[in-house]
Amino acid sequence: MSVEQSPPFGVRIGVRSYEMDVNGHVNHAVYHQYGEHARMEHFRAAGLSQHALGAHGLTIVLLSTTVHFRAELRAGDELRIDSVIAFSARKPFTMSHRIVRVAAADGARTDDLAAEVECTLGVLDTTTRRLVADPHGRLVAASSDPALLGPGPDVTTS
Repeated sequence: MSVEQSPPFGVRIGVRSYEMDVNGHVNHAVYHQYGEHARMEHFRAAGLSQHALGAHGLTIVLLSTTVHFRAELRAGDELRIDSVIAFSARKPFTMSHRIVRVAAADGARTDDLAAEVECTLGVLDTTTRRLVADPHGRLVAASSDPALLGPGPDVTTS
């Protein structure tokens, strides 16, 4: 059983001055917010707003998240946050984000990997309050652009 991934999706943001910590770089908790922003934009682009999910009796829940810090970010840096979704035959699925500095605050072009965010998510039935089986199929059914969700799990055995 292999895990299939969606093609990368990306958003761009700028690092804001109020996201700095006492050391002069982005506070560790903000990296989680960057991942959340990319996740929500990815789902929104696929047509899976909270309203659209709610119309199907669903919501997406975050089960766990881990950040691996690679380089510090500073106010004024420009970032690209890529996200990839991977489904398996299990109820939880994963979404990975790469936070890349594309320009430093001084305008210099870069391509520095700043952090990797790994998330485990589930699709929750809002009536039963339980994770649904076949989250890929349920999201595709609710989506207006299912191509952004990538292929479903490959459940064939080798």
